[in-house]
Amino acid sequence: MNSSIIILTIIGMGLVTYIPRMVPFVMFQGKELPPFIQGVLKNVPYATLGALIFPAVFIIQEGDIFFGVIGMAAAFLIAFLGANVIAVVLGSIAILSAYSWLI
Repeated sequence: MNSSIIILTIIGMGLVTYIPRMVPFVMFQGKELPPFIQGVLKNVPYATLGALIFPAVFIIQEGDIFFGVIGMAAAFLIAFLGANVIAVVLGSIAILSAYSWLI
């Protein structure tokens, strides 16, 4: 592949990623969002995490369906307790590591 095409592709992907993040930041600078919208936006990371986790719960490579169910339950419980997204992911990994070590 031509190196100029690769560079243009990287620049294009950077712009496509940067512009949707910059526009709301510039548009809402100095403005206060309503409390309802703030509450919805605070839950977006958890909704995204749920959308990523749930389909994979029942498609397990090793055939142990409990592995997926335990991971989902751990993620749900940790998120319900109010932890941030990184803590939810790391907590689920820790619980599944302990489960696989016990079996």
